[in-house]
Amino acid sequence: MQKNNSGKKLWEKFVFSPIIQGKTTTKKIAYIAVITAVLIVCNTLLEIKFSDVQFSITLLLSMLSGILIGGGSGFCACVIGDAIGFIINSWGYTYMPWVGLTSGVTALLSGVIFYFINFKFKGGLAVKLLLICISSFIFGTVLINSTGFYFYNYKMGFSTAVINYVKELFGGDVSFLGYVLYRLIFKGQIFNCIVNYALLFIIVPIVVRLPFFKD
Repeated sequence: MQKNNSGKKLWEKFVFSPIIQGKTTTKKIAYIAVITAVLIVCNTLLEIKFSDVQFSITLLLSMLSGILIGGGSGFCACVIGDAIGFIINSWGYTYMPWVGLTSGVTALLSGVIFYFINFKFKGGLAVKLLLICISSFIFGTVLINSTGFYFYNYKMGFSTAVINYVKELFGGDVSFLGYVLYRLIFKGQIFNCIVNYALLFIIVPIVVRLPFFKD
């Protein structure tokens, strides 16, 4: 019985943040719905898109989602928010599920790192935020998002800009590494990431001092 309770608590910690763990099911759904609505607004109104690169605060909101409502809940909110946001405003593009998956995994990693890793030293919060940024960049931006776009463009045909960039840099065909560098550096995606990460370091230390977070 004790093992079952421990497993249940671990699962709840994985899905829900301490902020909403003790709430009723209705209130938990309401919290997730609010975060989803914020993400929908962000995905429809606060994005600037150029081909396969977007400039927005979606990355920031994804990380905050995992921290505020939990990794599992944040994952659901981000995936649903991306899908509904696309339905409302597709920007004339094809639906690309790996974009929402990137946001979802970012929220999941953020929640897990924030609540499952406990540093008991000064600056521990900053270290956790750094781990969140690094993990979201590696697993979200590079491994999921860039991989999805790479294979999509590989099938549809790379643009002349990509081909020329990789040719000048590596002197060959468009490889995955070349494509990632193109998106991050030439198309400026790395700068979008840096801005979102900087905002995370500014916002979270303020949020964790608020009464609702402490309670």
